[in-house]
Amino acid sequence: MVAYRAIFVSRFLQVLQYRAAALAGFGTQCWWGGIKVMVLAAFFDRAASAAPAMTLAQAITYTWVAQGLLALLPWSGDPEVALAVRTGAVAYDRLRPVDAYALWFARSAGWIAARVLPRVALMAAFAAVLLPLAGFGAWRWQPPAGAAAGAAFAASALLALTLSTALVMLLNIAAAAALDARGINAFAVPLVILLSGNLLPLALLPDGWQRALLLQPLAGLTDIPMRLYMGQATGVHAAALLALQGFWAAVLVGLGRVLMARTMRRLEIQGG
Repeated sequence: MVAYRAIFVSRFLQVLQYRAAALAGFGTQCWWGGIKVMVLAAFFDRAASAAPAMTLAQAITYTWVAQGLLALLPWSGDPEVALAVRTGAVAYDRLRPVDAYALWFARSAGWIAARVLPRVALMAAFAAVLLPLAGFGAWRWQPPAGAAAGAAFAASALLALTLSTALVMLLNIAAAAALDARGINAFAVPLVILLSGNLLPLALLPDGWQRALLLQPLAGLTDIPMRLYMGQATGVHAAALLALQGFWAAVLVGLGRVLMARTMRRLEIQGG
C-alpha cells in the first residue's frame, strides 16, 4: 500500500497547487448555487400546501453542500489518463511493477480529493458564515442535524469519494478502449448531474420513482450523504444507506477490474 499511498499524495499535492482553478470553480458554484436557491424558494412558496419531502431550509443547505461537492461528481475521466492514452504514455503504466488498476485508482482519487476539499471549505465559509453576516440568514448553509448525523455524513462522504473514483475508473477504461475520452464524458455529464441529486434533491422528484432513485449507484454521490447530513436517515436506516454505498463501490471496483484487464489485453498504443 505504500506505493499507492505515495501516488495518491503526490497527485493530491500536484492538483492542490492550482488555486486559481479552485477559486474560479468556487465563484461559478456560488453563482449557480444562488440561482438554484432562488428557484427553490419560489417552488416552496408555490407548493406551501403540498407538504414536500424536505423543508426549504433543508433544500437550501442541500444545494450549498451539493455545490461544494460538485467536483466530486464523476462526469469526466481523469485527464492525465486521457492524455496518456492519446500520446501512448499509457504503455509506461503497463510496465510499472504495481497493479495497473490500483495505480489509476489512487491517482484518480487524489485528483478528485484535491479538487473537492478547497471548494467545500470556500463554500462553507461563504454560505455558512458570510451569508448570515450579510443578512441572508434564511439562505445559509445550516449545520448537521446532530453529532451522529455529522459523523454519518463524514463516513458517507468517504464512501462517496470511493464510489466516485470507481465511476471515474470506468470512464478511464472506456477512454482507453475508445482511444478518446470526449464522447464518453459528454454522455456521462447529464446522467451524473441528474441521478446523483446535484441538479435537484432526489426526494423532490415523483414519489413513484423514489425507490429506484435511491437504489441506483449515483445516489451515493450526493443524495445519500445529504440525507444523513440532514438527519432524514438515522439508526438502522442510516447504516443501510452506508452499506448501499459500500455495496455499489465494491461492485463497480470489481466491474472495473474485469473491464480493465480485458481492455489492457487488447490495448493499441498510439504515439511514439
